[in-house]
Amino acid sequence: MSEETWLAARLIPTSGINGAEEQERRATSALLAVMSSVREFGRVLTQSVGAPAGVVQTFIEVAFKLGNQQLFPDGLIRVTRGQRQWTALVEVKTGSNPLRSEQLEAYLDIAREQGFDALITISNEIAPVPGQHPTTVDRRKLRRVALYHLPWTEILTQAVIQKEYRGVADPDQAWVLGELIRYLEHPRSGALEFSDMGPAWVQVRDGVSAGTLRAGDDAAAQVAGRFDALIRYACLRLGRQLGTDVTPALSRRDLADPAARTQSLANQLASAGTLSGSIRIPGAVGHLHVTADLRAGQIVCHVDVDAPRSGRPTTRVNWLVRQLKDAPDTVRIEAFAMHARGGGATDLLRQVRAEPTTLINDPSRELRAFRIAQSATAGTKRGSGRGAFIDSVLHAIDDFYEQIIQNLKPWMPAAPRLRTSEDVIPVQPVASSLVSTAISSQDSPEFDTQGTHGGSGSSDRTDE
Repeated sequence: MSEETWLAARLIPTSGINGAEEQERRATSALLAVMSSVREFGRVLTQSVGAPAGVVQTFIEVAFKLGNQQLFPDGLIRVTRGQRQWTALVEVKTGSNPLRSEQLEAYLDIAREQGFDALITISNEIAPVPGQHPTTVDRRKLRRVALYHLPWTEILTQAVIQKEYRGVADPDQAWVLGELIRYLEHPRSGALEFSDMGPAWVQVRDGVSAGTLRAGDDAAAQVAGRFDALIRYACLRLGRQLGTDVTPALSRRDLADPAARTQSLANQLASAGTLSGSIRIPGAVGHLHVTADLRAGQIVCHVDVDAPRSGRPTTRVNWLVRQLKDAPDTVRIEAFAMHARGGGATDLLRQVRAEPTTLINDPSRELRAFRIAQSATAGTKRGSGRGAFIDSVLHAIDDFYEQIIQNLKPWMPAAPRLRTSEDVIPVQPVASSLVSTAISSQDSPEFDTQGTHGGSGSSDRTDE
């Protein structure tokens, strides 16, 4: 038999997984073991849930009594720093298994009785807003115990960023972290990608097309929440490729009140048939804005770029066009002038390349900003794969970043230059007729102005 068919031995094998229970137990044990053995990875995950820096210890299926029940949380994490100990229970779900409110509330009661600090949940569910939990629990149980959620996608992203970009000091520990990444990337691990827009997708999609969708419909709010979750998943996915923390660009109000954000998005969906979100990429020229137009069947990505603060309007347009030399001809550019209301001049990149003046409505007005946009066909299917809405959004975001945003740099004024002897302009001699030796009131503070300005001296001469 050819060696090409031999399977390499893995530290965390995917073979032999029988059923959801075995899948969850293996994923939990693998993750917690790597957290305690790879110091950098353990620190980055525990820091995100409020733990102090310290020695990480992990355990699985620790037994606790709650009333007459004996419960077995999937795991326990303890971080020790000096005399201080921080402890959290861990509940894990894999595949499409959802977290259950009653189970989480029981574990919160155990954590409170034991004096633990937090309960951490791990599943494939992604909350629409970072910091929000995908499962509703009794808020009274959160008075003394914190509740955190880590999607498997976020754990995988942090593992890749730590190994490939931030680095692991010990080579053996780096190999161990690589084995965890291989395991989580395997379909049988149960750490799935975002692959479903939810059961309300078809109803909402058809309602938008027919014009019958109402903002108060529960289905609209469900799809709005799933779209925000999709944007967050796109951030994690893009961050894994870039090696940096890519996050949704949300206002303080949205972060403080996620329910209001979801309702606002549902209103937008009902009135305009669109869903929109923004992505913050460190070092990028601006936020990547995404708009899904369900009526038009289009995904539109755009970025706003400040125009140079010097030069003629055509010079400013050419500055942008030079940076878009490898962009598709179908990219749309809109130019906004200073103190102008409404939209600006718009044209496709192919026309702007040939004639930059197409973006200049009034040569006397300075251009203040440009908007670069690219459209793609939106999928209609609920799941993932060919013709699916999720894949069309993800591909549109990846293409726009690769073809547009990563090639754009903000304008910077030229640095001031030191003067040389060639730059000095000789002073022209002043004609003698222009030279005045008359005394001025500015020559001395004791200068007497009474006689000059018709004061008491003038009265004396009148008396004479």
